[in-house]
Amino acid sequence: MKIRFEGLTKRFPNRNKKIKDDVVAVDNFTFEIPDGKLIGLLGPSGCGKSTALNLICGLETATEGKIFFDEDDVTDLPAENRGVGMVFQSYALYPHLTVKKNIMFPLQNLKGEEKMTKQQMEEKALEAAKIVQIEELMERKPSEMSGGQQQRVAIARALVKMPRVLLLDEPLSNLDARLRIQTREEIKRIQNTTKITTIFVTHDQEEAMSISDMIVVMKLGKINQIGKPQEVYDNPVNLFVAKFLGTPPINVFDGVIKGGKLYIGDEEIMGQSYVKGVKDQEVTVGIRPEGFILVPNEKGELDGKKGVFTVNLQAIEVMGRDTSVVFGHEKSEGRLRAIVSSDNAIDADSKVVKFNLNPKKVFVFSKETEERLV
Repeated sequence: MKIRFEGLTKRFPNRNKKIKDDVVAVDNFTFEIPDGKLIGLLGPSGCGKSTALNLICGLETATEGKIFFDEDDVTDLPAENRGVGMVFQSYALYPHLTVKKNIMFPLQNLKGEEKMTKQQMEEKALEAAKIVQIEELMERKPSEMSGGQQQRVAIARALVKMPRVLLLDEPLSNLDARLRIQTREEIKRIQNTTKITTIFVTHDQEEAMSISDMIVVMKLGKINQIGKPQEVYDNPVNLFVAKFLGTPPINVFDGVIKGGKLYIGDEEIMGQSYVKGVKDQEVTVGIRPEGFILVPNEKGELDGKKGVFTVNLQAIEVMGRDTSVVFGHEKSEGRLRAIVSSDNAIDADSKVVKFNLNPKKVFVFSKETEERLV
């Protein structure tokens, strides 16, 4: 089922009595989520992503705008009538009930023609448990299970009524790093199996990019960019998106376009063909860590002594397949990183390292608006 938003807005009264304006948590959402896809709502704390989820499921009422499930206007429909399954960060399992009874719980509230016998409810619960692969744990209680297993129970409970939409609000936050990876892979498998349109809310860009068919990057209630994860990573529309996506994060420098060429400090890092059509001005330059290229010397060694861009070496961190070159630069703040092959010959005692740059990994942003220029 596709979900469509038309000018969806949510305002809350400002608790600061000195400020008269309302707090805008969701600001004019207008876009469509395709049928059967897994969408990641991504952004920092306070960007409005959880409020957007609550508007979709009916826990919050929209101030303005419309929400459509296919062609049905559900904007004012009560939460229990929307056919939505929701999984919370806290799992919200009943500690005194077994796994089977936790999963069955939503079915016990069905009335009229939808009312089920105990046998039918048990069969539905088992079907949901099989989807998340916990059918052998049906008689356990939550306290007897790991965090990952409890998360699966919460997902099974949301799936048992086969909802039209599945909503996941920071579902992995309480898990350790290894379990987060396993569980996010499970979420993708479950979504592929059920084909239920799923919206996954997270502040973790790695989670969103690894399992989402499409991501929606948010800031202060506004949508900054929508697209396939790799497309958004490769073509950020502004500095916020560029900085929010990527591990290690993008390296940011003060630069200048002068004479139709791009400079960082005194070094020309990109020629006229790269910044063609952009007027001379001060800019912000973003370079992805993987965009730094070591140039072979006469012996074919990658020693970091040739290149168009010079940095001040601080440390070499070997990470197995790759090496992280930690450096500083007068036109940037803090520690910066370049990711290069471990087959390099950089002298860790060197004071400087030189690189060429991959043009596809270099982005130029307006100093004033932070919108991307190149």
